[in-house]
Amino acid sequence: MARLPKLQRFENEVASKYHIFNGIFMTLPFDNISNTGGLLPLFHTICKQGFELKKNPTEIVEYFYDRYMRDTTKEEKEQLLFSFIQYIERQVVLFDAIEDAAFATVQNLDGRGTLRGIKEEAVEHKKEAELIQYLKELKIKPVLTAHPTQFYPGSVLGIINDLSAAVTRNDIMEVKLLLSQLGKTPFFKKEKPTPFDEATSLVWYLENVFYYAMGNIYDYIKINFPDNQDFENALIEVGFWPGGDRDGNPFVTTDITLNVAQKLRSTIFKNYYRDLRKLGRRLTFKGVEQPLKKLELQCYEAITTEGVLDFTAADLQKELEDIKKTVVERHNGLFAADLQSLINKIQLFGIHFSALDIRQDSSIHDQVFDELFAFAKAKFPNNYQDLSEPEQLEALATVSGDLTEDDLDDDYTKRTIGSIRAIKTIQERNGERACHRYIISNTQTILHIMEAYAMLKLCGMHQPAVDVVPLFETVPDLVHAPEVMRKLYGNKEYRAHLTRRGDQQHIMLGFSDGTKDGGYLMANWSIYKAKEALTAVSREFGIEVIFFDGRGGPPARGGGQTHQFYASMGSKIESKQIQLTVQGQTISSKFGTLESCQYNLEQLLSSGVSNAIYNSEENDFTAEEAATMDALADYSYETYMAFKQHPKFLPYLENMSTLKYYAMTNIGSRPSKRGSSSELKFKDLRAIPFVGSWSQLKQNVPGFYGVGTALEKMKEAGKWSEVEALYKHSKFFRTLLDNSMMSLTKSFFGLTAYMQDDEEYGAFWTLIHDEYKRTKALMLELSGMKELMENEPAGKASILARENIVLPLLTIQQFALKRIQEMGQEDSEDRKIYERLVTRSLYGNINASRNSA
Repeated sequence: MARLPKLQRFENEVASKYHIFNGIFMTLPFDNISNTGGLLPLFHTICKQGFELKKNPTEIVEYFYDRYMRDTTKEEKEQLLFSFIQYIERQVVLFDAIEDAAFATVQNLDGRGTLRGIKEEAVEHKKEAELIQYLKELKIKPVLTAHPTQFYPGSVLGIINDLSAAVTRNDIMEVKLLLSQLGKTPFFKKEKPTPFDEATSLVWYLENVFYYAMGNIYDYIKINFPDNQDFENALIEVGFWPGGDRDGNPFVTTDITLNVAQKLRSTIFKNYYRDLRKLGRRLTFKGVEQPLKKLELQCYEAITTEGVLDFTAADLQKELEDIKKTVVERHNGLFAADLQSLINKIQLFGIHFSALDIRQDSSIHDQVFDELFAFAKAKFPNNYQDLSEPEQLEALATVSGDLTEDDLDDDYTKRTIGSIRAIKTIQERNGERACHRYIISNTQTILHIMEAYAMLKLCGMHQPAVDVVPLFETVPDLVHAPEVMRKLYGNKEYRAHLTRRGDQQHIMLGFSDGTKDGGYLMANWSIYKAKEALTAVSREFGIEVIFFDGRGGPPARGGGQTHQFYASMGSKIESKQIQLTVQGQTISSKFGTLESCQYNLEQLLSSGVSNAIYNSEENDFTAEEAATMDALADYSYETYMAFKQHPKFLPYLENMSTLKYYAMTNIGSRPSKRGSSSELKFKDLRAIPFVGSWSQLKQNVPGFYGVGTALEKMKEAGKWSEVEALYKHSKFFRTLLDNSMMSLTKSFFGLTAYMQDDEEYGAFWTLIHDEYKRTKALMLELSGMKELMENEPAGKASILARENIVLPLLTIQQFALKRIQEMGQEDSEDRKIYERLVTRSLYGNINASRNSA
């Protein structure tokens, strides 16, 4: 039987089922207003018709009040809006659950980009030997972060999971029960989560999803790929930031870092214990049963043991290998494959489960280094502060000591030293793989890197088993990065450190702040060029550079479709490892279920294979293509910078968007902006509330602004044919525009069209809208498409379905924002109610953007 097209599968398995189950959901009264379920569809229709008639949100809400709530009090009308929000949030959850349940049907789990697809393609092209050799070197590393871009509490995530299972079984009664439970379950917390709370939430994914998905992939490769008897490469690793990411988060303490590492270790032993219990029910043979019981007890005790264990991951593997040998030699190999599967998992996860990264901003290092110098001055020249940069570098390279937090007075310095000493403690308890990277945000100079290296040595790590990782974020920093690294590689002491680290240097490149800083095209192109230049300088010094990408979920934060992105890197960019941050809705949408997690991990693996084995040189830019990209990026950058420097830019965000309301939500442990100044400064804006505010306005500026003008200028300069040639031949450029199209698809300027008549901000709104129209028209012309995302019909259908669900929510939010604007500085109970409406509507709007990953 022929397989239906992907869009048809989506319509059958997701859209149709949502309508059925939503019909059931709307009949369930779970609040004090029994007719909410009846009124919401009417309000939804009025919203759609109202925007088609170019009405503004205030007119739409007032029309609804007049038509259906004429005889109700002001309080009852406001309560109904809160009830609508409550319902819509749960409709989004229902849609998530149905989409999760349909994942295996809508996607092709054996198709292109999967392990089976990789193998079949290699056989077809007679590249099997090259494939297995590359797999022996390749590593992918998704790094889970706590950045709050999705607001579901753990209880709701559990319901989504159970709902998906019930939908898959078409169990109507179970679905009804779970929807009723959902109606009574709170969606937001009264208190901010601690960093440990955030870590615990993400450990759930490790314990219940990654453990099995990664194990399945590794088992498949070791069984199905040829000539792999000596295959020992742990292909996949998971990184972890909650509890270790101190950049701008004053709530991450040394104790929390150590507690998170302990939580990770305890959880992996829970998983091993469960697997050993299952094996024990099968391996009831002489010479096998007792050694297995001993291991089971060992793992059970390790769950609650703190401090250093008296065995290692290698010891566990050796014990299991011996048991397997007995099974093969004396018991016909019965259940040997199950034993091997557990051995594989121990190879992947060790006794640490996930590698915890420590991150701090270079500006904090600058603050603490003076005090560090005062305490360690016996190790430094007396006139260190007056020395030239080369002389300071020499001093930093040779310093060592054994400072502890007790040696210091300043709180910042104590915390910084505490986090560094925590690395040493975690390595002693959980092994080196458990915590081996110190990331320096906002790296601008070689001194930023060498100061961090010196601090490791001052804390008793005289030959640190730690990778010092610069994070280059802004466009200017990306340009200077190769020069910084050249100087660093030329430092004899640091080069000796790299030799001890296997001649590898980790470098992190930031997308979120890059897009915020320089606009969409320039940020992405700057990172690409930086990767090429950093690869060249690293190869010159005999060093393998490992790139770690700070990718958010939506294209506006450097995200978008990751497979196409990594499959387009070319031969001039080192690509034996693919490492990227995964956050918020991207974690649950891409890695939230066993099937989706395994599928997306396989897609990452295949993107590396595709680039390295099949298309590497084909993906390289010619000189002419690079010149065209340079011109496009420059035009885009000029346009975006002029826009960012517009006198209304910050006031518009502050007064017309939801920016300041992010700080009122208890969605993450970090403050919503850097610095403590009450005045809004662009440099203090965090990428998440910045991008999120544009998304709530349905304007999605960071994902497209400047692209249209860049295309238009190339056309006016008579270079349109060069742009067309670039689009035809460059997978990287096509991927950029495809991801930008996603941002355009999620934009809806009808929502805020009322702002064009605003005396203060009307011209600024029109400026944004004009760029949107320009970008859309020229992208369609360049791609030959008749509508946005024509090449991704199922993805577009999912986006439009979600946008349709939250349309009433967006309308309520804009209605409330307009009321607040009209109040000026008035402080009243009414203002507090409207502010609550804005804040509550944030949750559902962001959760609905799940497919931005």
